[in-house]
Amino acid sequence: MIKTDSLAQPKSSSTNVTRRGVFALAGASAAVVATPSTAKSFGTGFTHSVASGEPSASSVLLWTRYVGDEATTLQWQVSESANFADIVAQGEVTATPSRDYCAKAIATGLWPDRWYFYRFVAPSGATSPVGRTRTLPQGPTSKFRMAVFSCANFGFGYFNAYAHAAEVNDVDLAVHLGDYIYEYGGDTYPSEDQRHPDRSVAPGNEIVALADYRQRYASYRADPDLQRLHQVLPMIAVWDDHESTNDSWKDGAQNHQPETEGSWEVRKAIAKRVYREWMPVSDEPYAAYDVGDLATLMRIDTRLEGRDEQFSLTGILAGKDSPEAMVEALIKFRDGEYVNPDRQLLGAAQEAWLANELQKSTARGATWQVLVQQVLIGKLSSPKGIASLLGDNVPEFARARLTAAAMAAEAGVPLNMDAWDGYPAARTRVFEAARKVDANLVVLAGDTHNAWAFDLAHEGEAVGVEFGTSSVSSPGFESYLASLPPAVLEGALVSSNDELKWADTSQRGYMMVEMTPEAATCEWRFTASIKSRSAKLAGTKSLTTLKDKRHLEL
Repeated sequence: MIKTDSLAQPKSSSTNVTRRGVFALAGASAAVVATPSTAKSFGTGFTHSVASGEPSASSVLLWTRYVGDEATTLQWQVSESANFADIVAQGEVTATPSRDYCAKAIATGLWPDRWYFYRFVAPSGATSPVGRTRTLPQGPTSKFRMAVFSCANFGFGYFNAYAHAAEVNDVDLAVHLGDYIYEYGGDTYPSEDQRHPDRSVAPGNEIVALADYRQRYASYRADPDLQRLHQVLPMIAVWDDHESTNDSWKDGAQNHQPETEGSWEVRKAIAKRVYREWMPVSDEPYAAYDVGDLATLMRIDTRLEGRDEQFSLTGILAGKDSPEAMVEALIKFRDGEYVNPDRQLLGAAQEAWLANELQKSTARGATWQVLVQQVLIGKLSSPKGIASLLGDNVPEFARARLTAAAMAAEAGVPLNMDAWDGYPAARTRVFEAARKVDANLVVLAGDTHNAWAFDLAHEGEAVGVEFGTSSVSSPGFESYLASLPPAVLEGALVSSNDELKWADTSQRGYMMVEMTPEAATCEWRFTASIKSRSAKLAGTKSLTTLKDKRHLEL
């Protein structure tokens, strides 16, 4: 399917690429967001710039999209210089209608810990924009930095987090934890009054069919800031639920109605297929990436691979019309079905794979074991007195939901059972696997649209830390708790949850995670706004964990 041809190895090069070089690349990717209706809605030729991903110490996956009248064989080239004076790897790949004209190739035989430039060349001689990528380090590694993103809803505003990461030019890798797209129709989420007037997405309906999913990716990938991010950084990415549909699990989803939307298995297969067409990712559902002797990144799927159906407070409390009956139902649930040892979030095969990768990582002497995944693993309950903090202007649906969550907290039931909190036995097995091999566990999480920092513990022993990123543009707690000052909510959450050490519930942004042999540090970077296009930051927050300490330094 893919032909690769490694040529002479490059000479040693600096790992730095200048800001001027980044902006020169970015200029080639500026694009106007349009509404596609067919495969050729963005014209012909190279329609969506370039991207790279799946880096190793000697290889990287390259992506582009080339629309022609029929299948087109493209040349790809990799060089240490942006003028391609010395091509170090090259090959051929075909862009076909059957894959929506998307083409992916794997460049091999590269040197570790190097920046490279790459491009695609059409039969006519036309070239794609020039991309920049990087291989992972091998052996002793003094520092590695990642920009970590999640939850980018096109309609709510601009992708300024992507713009800042590309402009500041201080990381080695982009990591996306899911909700890269959203599936809703144009008036659902955001609603018509919430939607940014300049940020309409195609198609206007909820995406269900193959053509729908392809149009949605084409629309998102036309965003100039997302294109720029892909053009200048390799990416490791996982899907969460909205790449298929809201609150999905292996056999269904909250936002899938078989009566009107057909088979879930068909829709799930379409969602996976189009994700793998449009993203610079492999077809492997989970994978590990060695970052020299510094870390192992373990990309796992908590969504579609093995997840059992989520519990819900609505279901637990259904038909209970008195506080006493509700409390009784919650306690019965807490002591029964909630702790079912057979419930899965990863599935047995992925769970065994992860335990093995944790063992391999520590055995080879890697300092940090990093889970690249979607949902919070730290324990989080609603503040028990949350109802007393609410003003009169809280929407009724939010008040009812928070009142139920507070009642659940009193009974020892967590806030969000779509997260690892809804799968305590599965979480226990992961923590025990980490403890068994003495891992320095760092968990990356997205999904919630808010920022979090947790100490992770099991049976009184420290396991590691969790860094949870805010969203790129999707709204957080501030969107429906506007009458509750963020500092009050954040204080209530932290004081009510022993493992939670810090939270931000009102800002959009991303995380910069830096690892050294001595420490792992997260810097939360909050964008000034999403209502206008800007790479400015409103502020930052940093927290650190030290090697072998397995807790945050406060």
